[in-house]
Amino acid sequence: MVSILITAGPTREHIDDVRFLSNGSSGRMGCALAAAARADGHRVDLVLGPVEVPVPPEVAVHRVVSALEMQAAAERCFGAADLVIAAAAVADWRPAARQAGKPARAADRWTLELVPNPDIVAGLAARKERRVVVGFALDATSAGLEAAVARGRDKLVRKQLDLVVVNLADAIGGDDSKTVLCFTDGRRQDLPVQDKRATAATIVRAAVTEWQQRRSAS
Repeated sequence: MVSILITAGPTREHIDDVRFLSNGSSGRMGCALAAAARADGHRVDLVLGPVEVPVPPEVAVHRVVSALEMQAAAERCFGAADLVIAAAAVADWRPAARQAGKPARAADRWTLELVPNPDIVAGLAARKERRVVVGFALDATSAGLEAAVARGRDKLVRKQLDLVVVNLADAIGGDDSKTVLCFTDGRRQDLPVQDKRATAATIVRAAVTEWQQRRSAS
């Protein structure tokens, strides 16, 4: 049994008590990863942003809202993890200050100051030791799959990851996705357009294999 930490879903960065910045992540892939890991007999901590999809049974769920909350929950679970799969769509920015209540609409233009959120997966990967850390690279440009894979490989190196899952923007909120797995040794595994549950099972097994190989090599 492998202990797996999974981050999933979007984050919400509140402007005030009602309005927030977020994205269209449904959390389906993260929950599918958790279900696939449990089906293979692994222990799962699921750090989950605000989503409406059902959560798999027998999974330890840690619900969060903001990126800072997700970072704190992931770091609490990190010590017990053998493997991290960072599938969450974390907001890159958050308001510099959160206003109380719901301020009235401004009569004219309104400027919102933003500050960067932490890079959660890079922070975990920087102190992974013998752990395996998997990241996702979602590409929303029109440059095509090969350009997306090139950017995914750059992310793999830049963030010190062990595996990157590359997919295109049509994966957001959908049931099916086209996915490419990129490994540190230059290998790539192209998966067909298929249900996220099938893709999730492949990702989990590829990541577990990486962890097993690392453990046997040490």
